[in-house]
Parts: sequence; C-alpha cells; structure tokens
Amino acid sequence: MIRRARRAPAALSAGLALALASASCHTPDPKALLDVSDVDAYWAVEPPMGGEQYIAPAVKFKLHDKSDEPQTSIQAMAVFRRKGEENLTWGSGFEQVASRRAPLASGQSMVVTLKSDARYHSGGAVEGMLTHPQFRDALVEFFLRVGSSGWISFGQVPVERRIGARGVAEAVAAAPGLGFTPSPPPSARPSSPASPLPSPSPPPSASTPPSR
Repeated sequence: MIRRARRAPAALSAGLALALASASCHTPDPKALLDVSDVDAYWAVEPPMGGEQYIAPAVKFKLHDKSDEPQTSIQAMAVFRRKGEENLTWGSGFEQVASRRAPLASGQSMVVTLKSDARYHSGGAVEGMLTHPQFRDALVEFFLRVGSSGWISFGQVPVERRIGARGVAEAVAAAPGLGFTPSPPPSARPSSPASPLPSPSPPPSASTPPSR
C-alpha cells in the first residue's frame, strides 16, 4: 500500500521558516567568541616631521578565537582620552582584524595593535616629553566587533608613561648605551589643539562605540 505523506500545516511551515530565518540572522556575541589577554598600553614613537619628534599612545593585546568556528569579520577600535578629560575623546585607532580572505581560525591567537591618531610632538628628545610639565597621561578603552554585532568594550587601562611596548622597552633599558636620557625638551605639546577633539570617523563599515 502506498501512503501519501501528509502536508505540514501552514502555520507549522511558517513557524519553521521563521525559526530558520532567525537562526541565520543571529547576532554574534564577541565576548562569547573571543578572549583578550596580555594587554599593554604605552607610547609609540612616530616618524619625525619637520624637525619635530612625535609620540602617540597605543594599546597592544593578544586576541584568541575560543569558538569552534573561524571568524571571518572582526574589527577592533580603541578610544583614547587624556586624564582629567575623561568625558572627551582625544584620539582613536581602528583595524580590520579578520576578514574572509584572512580569517582568525578556531583556537588561533594573534596580536592586535591600535595606535591613536592624536599625538604629542616636540623639538627635543622623545623621552623628554614624558617628563615635561605640559605632558598629560592618557587612558584607552578598546572595543571589538564581530560580524553584525555592536561594538563591545573589552576593557579600559591607563597608558603607561613608557616609550615602546613592554618587551621592547625592557630590552632597550637593559642594553648598554641605549638608555633614555631624562632631560625635558624645550616644549612638549599636543599635535592637536587642547580643545575637545571630535571623535575621528571610523570606516564606513564601522559604527562609533557608545561614549562614556
């Protein structure tokens, strides 16, 4: 005997289609997919211009894909603020960390470095800027975004008053004749005005994180 298959009720079919559509449109949770470790915030030396030396705050961290799948769209952004002006954005940095052409594989880690587009500059020695009376320390908050997710904060740390990433700075300090001379330059001033800087516009694919 040949039996005909029953057709699923229209309501059941519609519900199944809706469930499949919802699953395919699921918004990723960056904190459920990624881990961050070895965070280091410091001052990076920029190429000199016009006889002036430049330094910019930077943050470096290890990013790990703890999920079971490769991540094909990860963006990272850092927002820098100067101490005493925490309600104002001083500078920011952005990077496309992973893409379809260069995914972050499951279980893989990579180092991410984000540097501010706002800097200090001086006609004197680089290391002297850190001890100059006009120098002001900075804070950095860094965010990650996976696919269609929003920007999620992964932490906020002070930028250490140190030239170079932790390992580099220690190696330079230990090398004979390569230590920094702490003589302050004639002036150390921000490369941007002291007035509030507008938050630099992120690329079209990124949206600005919530201000704090």
